[in-house]
Parts: sequence; structure tokens; C-alpha cells
Amino acid sequence: MRHIFIINPHAGKGITVGRISKIKEICSENGVEPEIEITKAPGHATEIARRYASDEDIRIYAVGGDGTLNEVLNGMVGSSSSLAVIPTGSGNDFIRSLCAEVSWEDILSKSIRGEAVPMDLGKAHDKYFINISSVGLDAEINYNSTRLKKLPLLPAKFAYLISIFLTVFGYKSKKMRIVLDDREIITETLLAAVANGRYYGGGMKVAPYAELWDGSFDICHVDRVGTFKIIRLFPRLMKGEHESIREVHFYRSKKVRIICEDEISVNIDGEAFRRKEIEFEVLPRCINIVVPI
Repeated sequence: MRHIFIINPHAGKGITVGRISKIKEICSENGVEPEIEITKAPGHATEIARRYASDEDIRIYAVGGDGTLNEVLNGMVGSSSSLAVIPTGSGNDFIRSLCAEVSWEDILSKSIRGEAVPMDLGKAHDKYFINISSVGLDAEINYNSTRLKKLPLLPAKFAYLISIFLTVFGYKSKKMRIVLDDREIITETLLAAVANGRYYGGGMKVAPYAELWDGSFDICHVDRVGTFKIIRLFPRLMKGEHESIREVHFYRSKKVRIICEDEISVNIDGEAFRRKEIEFEVLPRCINIVVPI
């Protein structure tokens, strides 16, 4: 088996590129020869992954944050190659649904030895995602936090917390029409998360019951609430204890369509953009993900 490492040199505020020597050392200890590819621009990881994934018996390692992971998997869809996740970015939310390890070195060692398991992907129009997509307040927060993370001395987790407080005081809920497999919801929506994984936003457990291979999305929908209740909501959301809040509802669906009269922010695995309508579809067990053992 060939072991291809796609490394984002900007992940983790630039520290990831300095870990190449350690990656080579761990690979040597486990009897494999790594092939290193360094990304040069946004989207380059997708191009590299697509080039290698056309070959058989390939294990591709996405070394970076959730954005790097998303780029790599978009280049691997439809192939039989396996994808290993080496979390060296700032958020690293997807890996929390996959294993309990916190050290990227341990995850790398176990991923070299680990087995690949077919897992679900989400698709939003022509974009694939493996973790969570969302609309509303949290997507606005993500957009603002991405800008704050570029500040050189501000840790990523603090950037997200600051973004929360900067955004919630000016945000207004939107009237949305949300179409699921078996129901339609028309209401003032604070946020709606379409989840394959459980965590986003730097460790917020928005979908505590989501599974990566069950063939369905878990949808967390939050009705319009006042500003101060929003502030009380987020600490409980961090722990996955928001189910008892009256305005919070959970659903399961294979397809989701969200329509709004105004443009709304959409977040797909950390990438934010704006539009009035978006459709999501789950693709059961269509990518091979390495489970660290």
C-alpha cells in the first residue's frame, strides 16, 4: 500500500509544515514510506487527492484541519482509496466523532495500522462534506471567526468565542422553509445544523446522537430566541445538553431542503457562503475512512 500525505502548511497557524520530520519518523517506526505532498493554494488538496485516488491500494492522509479534510475528500469521492484524518488544524471537529485520541502523533500511528470503514458523506449541490453543514447564526459566527483567526496572536478557540459575542447581538432570525423526508417546517429559525458528525465550531456537540454510517442526517433546529437566551444556549450546546431547551428540536432525514426569502449564511465543513436555497442529500457509506485503532 502507498501512503500519501497531503499537508496544508498553513494549518494550525503554520505549525503543521514543521511536523513533517515527525511524520517521517512515525512512519519509519511503523514500517511505511510516506510520500509527502504540500498544498500551495486553496483547492490544491482536492487536485492532489484526485490524482492519487485514481490508483488502487492508496491510503491518503489529510494533514491539517477540517478544511483540509474537506478538500481531500472532495478529490477522493468515487474511488476505492482510504482516507486517514491527521488533525493538526485549529478546529479538528470531525476527528472527535471518530476517536477519543487527542494527540495527532498517536492518531497517525494508529491510522497507519487502522482499518478503513465505509462511512456516509453529505452532498450540498456539487459540494461534498463529511461532518456538518449549517445555516443561520452559527454560519454567521463561523464566517466572522474565520476572519478573526487570521489575527496572528489570537488562539482559534478564543477567535470563535469572540465571534459568538460579536455576532449574536446583531443577528436576526430568518423565516425559513425546511423540507425533510417526512415533514415540512416553516418557522423563524435561529439555526439549523445538518449533521453527519457530532461536533462543530471547535468542539460544540450540536448533534450528540449522530453516527457516521447510519445513512441519515441528524438535524438540530433551533427556533427564534432572544439574545440573552442565545448566550445561555451555547454553553449547553458545547456539552451536548441542549435537547431539553424548548426551542431546540431534533429530526432525522436523508434529504433536507432549506429555502429563505433572504440570503442566509451557509457553512459546509467550515466553508461559509451565502444563498437563498440549498439542498442536502446523504450518500450512505460511499467513502472509506480509516479508524485509528
